[in-house]
Amino acid sequence: MSLGVEIGLLLALATALTSIIGFLLKAKGANAAPPVEWSKPVRSSVALFRSGWYTIGILVAMGGWGLHVGALALAPISLVQSTIAGGLVLLTVVADRVFGYEVSRREWIGVALTAVGLAFLAATLEHGAGGAHSDYTPATLVIFVGALTVVAIIAWRVARPGRAGAPALALSAGLLWGASDTSIKALSGDLGNASAAHILFHPLALAILALSLVGLLVSAGSLQVGDAVPVIAVTSAAANICTIAAGPLVFREPLPDTDLGVALRIAAFVLVISAAALTPPPLAPESS
Repeated sequence: MSLGVEIGLLLALATALTSIIGFLLKAKGANAAPPVEWSKPVRSSVALFRSGWYTIGILVAMGGWGLHVGALALAPISLVQSTIAGGLVLLTVVADRVFGYEVSRREWIGVALTAVGLAFLAATLEHGAGGAHSDYTPATLVIFVGALTVVAIIAWRVARPGRAGAPALALSAGLLWGASDTSIKALSGDLGNASAAHILFHPLALAILALSLVGLLVSAGSLQVGDAVPVIAVTSAAANICTIAAGPLVFREPLPDTDLGVALRIAAFVLVISAAALTPPPLAPESS
């Protein structure tokens, strides 16, 4: 594994912790703000930012976003997102120790599965971690990002009112951020060869901005109607699954040469995502 990839994965770990803290702060602020009105996105966004906790959460999340961009520029996207997915188990620890949530045995099982998954992942890095792997075909990128965006819109549209709609809204936000992260990875290939003006006005930069802002509003809506820990976990898991898949599908990241290596890589991804799914407690049923 190259030094650049190692640094990228360390940045990914820092991204995981920072994003969790930012998410929990945003959840606290979103619940103190007026309900999101989908027909008035600008007014709703301004109302959210009037909440001090939400604004602090956004600032923390922006720091995590900067770390994420650095990680994506240095390491393959599937490894970065697998590391961040594994870091999702930190959600229960931070939520318990800092924000007052209780961590159950179920969450600690998630920690163990993540450790095993990352160990399997490390065993398959020999042929896949030598560089950043930012090459892509524009048509493939457009199809992938476009498909995620369409499914995100569908999830948002079918979300039921109130608490029952929280999982669909969380899924929608995660898909939008997955599309944004994939676009960031694509744009990161130009960071060392283009001017700042070229990067800022690149079509991908505009897509990243739009996907991120819409995802932010949808995420706030999900946090207002659902419990913070499961909502955050669904959003993070959806984003991670999409961006892990983008590695081989969009950026042609190589798979291991042997059948055993391929099996270990698949098992690693499955275990990491399974750990993320085990992390949150199940949504409590609505009272009648």
